[in-house]
Amino acid sequence: MVFQVLGSRRRRYVLHYLRQQDRPVPIRELSEQLSAWELGKESDAVTPKERKRLYTALHQTHLPTMDRSDIVEYDRNRGVVSLTDYANEFDIYLDIVPHNDLPWGHFYLALGAVLTTLVAVAALGIPPFTVLDGFDYALAVAGLFTLVAAYHTLRDRRLLLGSTDVPAGALPPQSDDSDVTTTDD
Repeated sequence: MVFQVLGSRRRRYVLHYLRQQDRPVPIRELSEQLSAWELGKESDAVTPKERKRLYTALHQTHLPTMDRSDIVEYDRNRGVVSLTDYANEFDIYLDIVPHNDLPWGHFYLALGAVLTTLVAVAALGIPPFTVLDGFDYALAVAGLFTLVAAYHTLRDRRLLLGSTDVPAGALPPQSDDSDVTTTDD
């Protein structure tokens, strides 16, 4: 079920936008913003035809699927959609990892190996690594790991779906009026 919901870029965009708004959102507003992200336009530059195409896909396919999965509440009569409390259960799956990102496990392994080697060389009394005593090395190692972990935590918070203005994978707004076509999810 999770992968059925999150397997579609449009559904991830829906979650992204609803997380930003934290209120029931009219489908018209949602379809306009998602069209803008897909087409790389500002939302006020989306044509009614472009918005309608996405509105139809949301109304007929994406929102009913998400509603059946209890991640959103889709009120067809009022034409609004909102996140449910169950949406928080999806957080573990919503962490966006860029394709060119360094795996953090590898980074920490390499950092640990370098620092262990440094401390071992100092413990063997090899100059110039004997300048600091054992406590200073321990403090430096702990401090470095704390700084790297803090950076890692802050960086990951930025990559969580719904935490930025534009979702990962959205086209940047274009400066000209060239025609961009996309395929429907």
